[in-house]
Amino acid sequence: MRALVIDDELGIREGCRRVLVSNGFDVETAENGPAGLHKLREGHFTILLIDAMMPGMSGLEVLQQARTIAPEIICIIITGFATVELAVQAIREGADDFITKPFSAELLLQVINRELERRRLLKEAQRIKALEEETRELARAKADLEKIRSMEGRFMLTMVHILRAPVAVLQNTIQLIQKGFVPPEQHQDVLKGAEQRAGELLTILDDVHFLSCLKEGIASKPAEKAEVADLLEQVILSLAPQAHRRTISLTSTVIDRPAVRANPEHIRALWTHLITNALQYTPEGGTVSATVQNGKKQDTVIGTITDTGIGMANGETSRIFEDFYRTDAAKAMQETGTGLGMPIVQQILELYGGSIEIESAAGKGSTFRFMLPSVA
Repeated sequence: MRALVIDDELGIREGCRRVLVSNGFDVETAENGPAGLHKLREGHFTILLIDAMMPGMSGLEVLQQARTIAPEIICIIITGFATVELAVQAIREGADDFITKPFSAELLLQVINRELERRRLLKEAQRIKALEEETRELARAKADLEKIRSMEGRFMLTMVHILRAPVAVLQNTIQLIQKGFVPPEQHQDVLKGAEQRAGELLTILDDVHFLSCLKEGIASKPAEKAEVADLLEQVILSLAPQAHRRTISLTSTVIDRPAVRANPEHIRALWTHLITNALQYTPEGGTVSATVQNGKKQDTVIGTITDTGIGMANGETSRIFEDFYRTDAAKAMQETGTGLGMPIVQQILELYGGSIEIESAAGKGSTFRFMLPSVA
């Protein structure tokens, strides 16, 4: 442990040096402030003893600079004029303690050891505080891990439940045909139903794979300039037969033709899932409309999908972004469905800095409005 004594009196310097050396300290001395500060800059010290009154540069001036050079050093002021004012000023300038001349070797060691112990206790308190914070972080991490494990467990259970239905139908169909319970003239109809179930199974697996890629940041192609209106028109065209079969009026309105910087397949999927969701839960004879336009400041793309479907109650709108979640009304209207369409929508919007708003009422339809940053 090293100590630096700065005092213009030779007797004080040497007396402090002898006492400290005999107690295991490595001691350096300086006869004035500038010399002491030079030594302080050149080496590392634990203890700094400074005479308060020195010619040229006072001890308090030395103390100010010493605190800048070595913020962690223990500073003790030596003074022959102990006053309350001087003590207060010394503490304000960063002194840890002060000792009055003349002083004994025992008193000098007592003051130094007291400050060393105080510093040790302070560091110990800081270490304990850091350990407590680390413990809290570990507890939070453990809770998050348990939550993730719980979510993974629910995910797997839900996946098994969703996949069992189409797989069971396929298996039963094959067994019925193999055992001759289906007349040859009915094979085509039965196989058509099996093919439909296989398609549902592939849709589920495709949605799970697509959502997993979005969450992991895996893109099939890099972001580029994507024309939002063009992609909407393509999606409307592809979904028109589905709407026609159910006598649903499916329309689109292009007010502006903005673009975003994104993977075009992601924007296509965004439109597809929102419009498919609207078609799926709109009764026959209803309407589904989609609109694309610029925001007021011309730096945002706004896409709006409105339907006359079954709608949702207030408490349900916040849950539709949960994996596999479907409202009771949705299950009652459509037996099949993955419950992954809206989580996919949310992941796409988050990926490109977008957001979505929902207006819905049970039995009165819904409006989904998404916003994305546009590019020139």
